[in-house]
Amino acid sequence: MGRLCFFNRAVTREPEGDRPVISPVMPTYARAPLEFERGEGAWLTTTGGETYLDFGAGIAVNALGHAHPKLVAALEAQARRVWHLSNLYEIPQQKALAARLVDATFADTVFFTNSGAEAMECAIKTARKHFSAKGEDRHEIITFEGSFHGRTLATISAAGAEKLTKGFGPLLPGFVHLPFGDHDALHAAIGPKTAAILIEPIQGEGGIRPVPKQCLRGLRELCDAHGILLILDEIQCGMGRTGALFAHEHAGITPDIMAVAKGIGGGFPLGACLATEDAASGMVAGTHGSTYGGNPLACAVGLAVMDEIANEPFLAEVRRKAGFLNQRLSELADEHADIVDEIRGEGLMLGIRIREGFACGDVVQAGRAAHLLTVPGGDNVVRILPPLNTPDEDLAEGVRRLGVALAAVRERTA
Repeated sequence: MGRLCFFNRAVTREPEGDRPVISPVMPTYARAPLEFERGEGAWLTTTGGETYLDFGAGIAVNALGHAHPKLVAALEAQARRVWHLSNLYEIPQQKALAARLVDATFADTVFFTNSGAEAMECAIKTARKHFSAKGEDRHEIITFEGSFHGRTLATISAAGAEKLTKGFGPLLPGFVHLPFGDHDALHAAIGPKTAAILIEPIQGEGGIRPVPKQCLRGLRELCDAHGILLILDEIQCGMGRTGALFAHEHAGITPDIMAVAKGIGGGFPLGACLATEDAASGMVAGTHGSTYGGNPLACAVGLAVMDEIANEPFLAEVRRKAGFLNQRLSELADEHADIVDEIRGEGLMLGIRIREGFACGDVVQAGRAAHLLTVPGGDNVVRILPPLNTPDEDLAEGVRRLGVALAAVRERTA
C-alpha cells in the first residue's frame, strides 16, 4: 500500500516499468529539464556533455562566471582553516570585508546575511528601529509596483504583488504600495507615519525597468526634506552590474540603507545590509542576528570578489563590454522588429522587451534550444545578465544564438 503524501510532489516515470517515483524536492520551481555538472567562465556543461552559453549568470549571481580561479582559491584556502564560528566570536574575514565595503561606499556599518531577502529584512528592521529608538512612531515604508525584494513574509508584503502574496496572508502591515513612476502619488503618500522609501534603482524581476537618474536624485531630496530614510535594493543591480560598483552612483546620490547580495558572493551565498551610522543608530546588541551570516567561508569569497570587481579598470571594462553588447542587441532588435519592442537597462543588466502577441517565456525556451541561457522577467522582458568578465566573442555568440531563438519563435507563431 502506498504512502500518504501531503505535498503536491512532482511525479515522474522510471525508464522501465510503470511505478511512479515521487521527487523529494518540494515542487515550488518550474525547472528547465537541464542538469549541469560543471562550468567555466560563461559556459556550462550538462551531465550529458552538452555546452550552453550562460547569459543568466544564476540571475546575476555569478558575476565573475563559473569556477573563477581566484574565487576557487579563496574558498579552498579558507575551507582548510575554519568554516563556521557563529557571531559569538570575532571573525577577521568579516571585519575585513565590512571595511572594504565601507571604504568603497556611503556606508559606515555592515550587517552580513546569507541572501538578498535576509539583507532586505535587515534593511526594513534598521529603518523602523531608527525611528523607534528616537521615540518616533514612524514605521510605514513606501514601495513600488513591479518591485521584488525577496520571498520572506516581510519582503513579499513590501512588494505587494498578488503573484507573490496570494495564499500567504495575512501580510505584514506597514507597507504603502504605489504605481511605478507616479510622482503625484508619491508626494501624497508621505505622512507622519512614513519611515522610508524603498526602491530598486533598476527593477530586475519587474522587467529591467531603470529609475531615471533625475528621479533617484528627486527621491533623495524628498527623503531629506521629510526627514525619512532612503533604502535602495541593489541586490540584482549592484556589484558592478551596471558599470559602477553600485547603480545609484550613476545618479550621484547615496542612500541611507542598502541591501546587497547576488554578485557580492560570486555564486557563494552572501548578502549584506549597508547603512550610515545615523540610519543604523537603533541597531544595538541583541536587535538582530544570523547564525551563518558573515561566516568565514562566505567572507573569504566576498573579499576575492571585491578584489576583482571594486576597481575602476574592471568597471571601465564592464562599461565597454556593455556598449559592445548593447550595439549588437540593437542590431538584432532592428532585424527582428516584429518581435522585439525595445532594449532597456544599463551596463550588463539588459532586457529585451517582447512585443504583444509573443511571450518572453517562448523566447527563453527557444534560447535554450539554441544552447543559450537567459532569464524571463516581468513586463514580457527577456533578461540578459552575462558574467561581467564575458569575452567579446562570447557576447557576440550569445547575440547570434538569441537571433536563432527569435527566428524560431517567429516561425512557430507564423
